[in-house]
Amino acid sequence: MGARSFLALFFILLLLASEAQGAHVPPQDEPDSPALLTKVQESLYGYWDTAKATAQDLYRKTYLPTVDEKIRDMYSKSTAAVTIYAGIFTDQVLSLLTGDH
Repeated sequence: MGARSFLALFFILLLLASEAQGAHVPPQDEPDSPALLTKVQESLYGYWDTAKATAQDLYRKTYLPTVDEKIRDMYSKSTAAVTIYAGIFTDQVLSLLTGDH
């Protein structure tokens, strides 16, 4: 899912960059600046809402409950195994450090 979110973010930034390049506005008087800022903000919020909706839709389409259960099971089994082997390793290191008494 990390690659998908990176790809989605890349396309959003690419779209925003192309919009910024294509929308060249000649310098105007200062009173028009707040209106321009409002338009830019509305445009960015629109892009953000569209990107967020698309990302949520992709997540809903790719979410599989059985895969989620398998990942949880794999996590619990792997942490149990790591705990056991870490205990064995710790015992071996302690026995090497203390030596035979």
